[in-house]
Amino acid sequence: MSQLFEVHPENPQPRLLKQAAQILHAGGVAAIPTDSSYALVCHLDDKAAAEHLRRVRQVDEKHHLTLLCRDLSELASYARVDNRQYRILKLGTPGPFTFILEATKEVPRRVSHPSRRTIGLRVPAHHVTQQLLEIFGAPLLATTLIPPGETRPLNDAHEIRARLQKALQAVVDAGACPAEPTTVIDLSVEPPLVARLGRGDPARLGLAALPSPAA
Repeated sequence: MSQLFEVHPENPQPRLLKQAAQILHAGGVAAIPTDSSYALVCHLDDKAAAEHLRRVRQVDEKHHLTLLCRDLSELASYARVDNRQYRILKLGTPGPFTFILEATKEVPRRVSHPSRRTIGLRVPAHHVTQQLLEIFGAPLLATTLIPPGETRPLNDAHEIRARLQKALQAVVDAGACPAEPTTVIDLSVEPPLVARLGRGDPARLGLAALPSPAA
């Protein structure tokens, strides 16, 4: 059964987040709140945990997983970023945007896109997520918690635990999140494409609001 950590959304208890971080360091998969929706997360360097995360979400290797980073400088360690891309990243971080970028060697090949060698990256604007990342000490591999066959992310920690208690090792409950996934911006192509329209407004980045036809 997954362990439930009930934390304050603005001032989360460090003791509880440390326990959640220990579970992640030990190879667990957890559901955590973000500024867009709840997400499934695990240790980037744990192959078994990443495979388990994909099984829970029922996505294949071509589905872009995302690295949750503490700030823009950490993000830049895991992606190749030119000046044009950096200007857009600065406008959208922290916030409800996921950016598709070319991965660096810091990203294991098994979690990047198999043909494009790209990875999703984001800096969430959520107190609990940020403090968990700080305590964990590294980015977390993540995917939006949308159950297989459904189109909307789960938004209630108790429902998440009830439905996925055998699949997850931890659930961090900080109350409801906005039940809308991030806006996905593909910066690996020119011009940048809005691959998925979600909570983030592309106009904030100076981009058109309509998603690309190929998304």
